[in-house]
Amino acid sequence: MTIFKILVVTVAFLIPKDVTAQSSASLSGFITDQQTGQVLPGATVQLKETNKGTASDSSGYFQLNNIRPGSYTLVVSYIGYQSVSKYNVIVNSGSNPDMNISLKPSVNELGKISVAADPYEQPPETPLSRRKLSRVEIASYPGGNNDIAKVVQSLPGVSGSVGGFRNDVIIRGGAPSENVYYLDDIEIPVINHFATQGSAGGPVGLLNVSFFEGVNLSTSSFPANYDNVLSGVLQFNQRNGNTRDFGANMRIGASEAALTLEGPLFKSDKEKYSNTTFIASVRRSYLQLLFQLIDLPFLPDYWDYQYKVNHKIDKYNEIYITGIGAIDDFRINKPDNITAEQQSTLDQVPVIKQWSSTGGISWKHRFRSSDGYLQTSLSTSAFDNDFRRYRDNENKKGLLQRTESREWTTAIRSQYKQFWGDWTASAGLVAEHNNYSAQSLRVVDDVQFHTKLNFLRYGLSGQLTRKWYDERLSTSLGMRVDGNTFMVGGKEFWKNFSPRLAISYNLDPAGRWSINSSVGRYFKIPPSTILGFKNSSGDFVNQHTKYIRSDHLVAGVTYSPRTSTQFSLEGFWKRYDDYPVSIADSVSLANLGANFEIFGNESVKSVGKGRSYGLEFTYQQKLRDNFYGLLAYTLYWSEFTGFNTDRYYPSRWDNRHLLTFTGGYKLPKNWEIGTRIRVLGGAPYPSLNREATEVTYPTLSFDYSSLNENRLDMFNTLDVRIDKKWNFKKWSLNVFLEVTNVLGSNIPKPPEFGLQRNQMGRPVEPRKIVQIKDLDNSSTLPTIGVVIDI
Repeated sequence: MTIFKILVVTVAFLIPKDVTAQSSASLSGFITDQQTGQVLPGATVQLKETNKGTASDSSGYFQLNNIRPGSYTLVVSYIGYQSVSKYNVIVNSGSNPDMNISLKPSVNELGKISVAADPYEQPPETPLSRRKLSRVEIASYPGGNNDIAKVVQSLPGVSGSVGGFRNDVIIRGGAPSENVYYLDDIEIPVINHFATQGSAGGPVGLLNVSFFEGVNLSTSSFPANYDNVLSGVLQFNQRNGNTRDFGANMRIGASEAALTLEGPLFKSDKEKYSNTTFIASVRRSYLQLLFQLIDLPFLPDYWDYQYKVNHKIDKYNEIYITGIGAIDDFRINKPDNITAEQQSTLDQVPVIKQWSSTGGISWKHRFRSSDGYLQTSLSTSAFDNDFRRYRDNENKKGLLQRTESREWTTAIRSQYKQFWGDWTASAGLVAEHNNYSAQSLRVVDDVQFHTKLNFLRYGLSGQLTRKWYDERLSTSLGMRVDGNTFMVGGKEFWKNFSPRLAISYNLDPAGRWSINSSVGRYFKIPPSTILGFKNSSGDFVNQHTKYIRSDHLVAGVTYSPRTSTQFSLEGFWKRYDDYPVSIADSVSLANLGANFEIFGNESVKSVGKGRSYGLEFTYQQKLRDNFYGLLAYTLYWSEFTGFNTDRYYPSRWDNRHLLTFTGGYKLPKNWEIGTRIRVLGGAPYPSLNREATEVTYPTLSFDYSSLNENRLDMFNTLDVRIDKKWNFKKWSLNVFLEVTNVLGSNIPKPPEFGLQRNQMGRPVEPRKIVQIKDLDNSSTLPTIGVVIDI
């Protein structure tokens, strides 16, 4: 708390006087049809808290000038469409991103009386189990350190990793490998630095929050165009660069510094805006310097970049090019006065060097003669991983484990969508070429192989949606099939037939009460780390694995007492079949993937079963009376089998209880306070097989049949963030103080083990495994961040 007081005093001396009254700002954007993307000229745009308003021009473009910086509600209306209210729109004196707003056609129109759109409205394909966060909610998230992978852990049903060191996204008891991630329409294989190959989780997110228009999470009822998903789809919607002026965003946080540039390209002085824009960023970590300063046994060092170029060819055609990449280096650092806990970490932590890159181009063509469009994307992704572990990590001597691997995928995705009044039809295809190569060595279990894997993965999808009775009832029927050219039986794509049905009904004409349900079957191909594994004879022993199958049944009710507020209650049930089970450890791979090992690099059998079921309550409040918040409680059970399919064990993610609250309150003079509360029930963990570990150390051996015997204590944390914004004539400044674990709660973790050592720090003979004395890890961590917009 002494550090906390010093930081508060430091901020008090650094902050300038409030100059908001001396500055003004402008806000602009485009109004389009939600279905077709066509521009809407003559739409009315108003700032609710002021008398300022305007109308969109022939290109759907609007601009509001001379706005006092602050937070507003933007209301957009147009005859024949449902009006939209955008809450908590931040306007500052620096560069303000364009507001791109889409309006939904309304069938409930009487003369010139416009109907208000529900800000929580769900698409008919996904009428429940879907939540979204806005750009402002993402940027001001407390305890997230501007890390989008941590921000999504505030959404309902997402438990994350206990302790907060890793960003594994664990949804409703499903493994972290069961999710897919999209940057606009481009699938990205990883969203974290130092990612677990085959599973995507890691300690630090690699996506820049300055890019995002919003993020959508679907935890069930997946539209048919999404393939390879069992538990969750995370859709990161990027914004376009500023169409009018060049701008810059500089951010310094607890672990990194970031620079983002954006603006128009090829814009003349006579034009109000440009049809071509760009936004690009680069981030550099200084986490390794902090870790070295406080003498931790490992040093994570990383760079990343992100970019998007958007071009409107004409009113019917638009293209964008986007990409992300990262360079990671996870090094060893021996502290001068090393403790027993630090020594065990030094022994067991791997040495990792990685780089990843994803790039793609997408073209959207709107039909001239009908309401519909065709969108086609071409993308390529590469992930290079050098993973090593030594008997002597410090001096890199005595190689125990080495995997040098590279995954390279090239994919084309195309989706056709057509609107006919109350009907919507869509069809899609995906074709993906996968290339995986690896050299792998594990001394402990005598594994050594060199593999090269090339195969094609493909899929077809279709969805038909219908709205009935003045849009009070909506139904959606979807189906897809998937196949590949490598797995035995992979070409029999009809065996992976994946139907889904969603129904939603508004119980009253105003749509305040609604009931929703969905049922579906979903498939996921095992990752290349499983498919490419070879035995000592050089055989692809996992070629007979099957697609993992999951059947979902979800039903719920929602209540919206006003447009800014919504309550929902859902019940969900998931059943798994053909889950890979480790032959070496007799454990379902559904329990793995949340550490730094390579997920699935072993021999497996597709015989496992699983189930996850529970109830979920959610309350969400958009900004109203200066308050906004999201409260969610999930009660669930998560269980999987090994080779004995009659016996279910609780999974590593079976927390049972998950409570999260994220909210904020806006104070006068651009002050804001936000808070995050997380409570997780105790998760199961396996016992250490000490006898086996004494032989294999520093590789640990676990008894996974003990998962029903051990549980961690309940985990809870309170994080607080205080923001203060200043608006100068041409730029703005935001300084925030973020305090994680304000109450000093102890973070539960499984017991740690290491070798028994003598007074000189050398292992005694014969080797003996001892439990490391638990240390207090209940520290409160305050940090200061600075954001500058120009």
